[in-house]
Amino acid sequence: MGKQQNYMNIQIVGTVEYIDIGTGTWAIVTDTDEQYEILQPAPESILKEGLKLQVTAKIRDDVMSMAMIGDVIEIEDFQIS
Repeated sequence: MGKQQNYMNIQIVGTVEYIDIGTGTWAIVTDTDEQYEILQPAPESILKEGLKLQVTAKIRDDVMSMAMIGDVIEIEDFQIS
């Protein structure tokens, strides 16, 4: 049997941005300029530049990315502001 992963759940309030680095990535940027890279596939309805939202997400420390802009998050739930 594989090892069970324990992911930290967090609440984030921020703005969706497309970061044009490497192959490009979607991120949520908070008011304090923290960046969280959105793990794909993500709900298509949130992948809109400038969209303000609140998300519940898991920090996925088992995932590496090409962009390396911040923690990679897996969206569990969201609410558009």
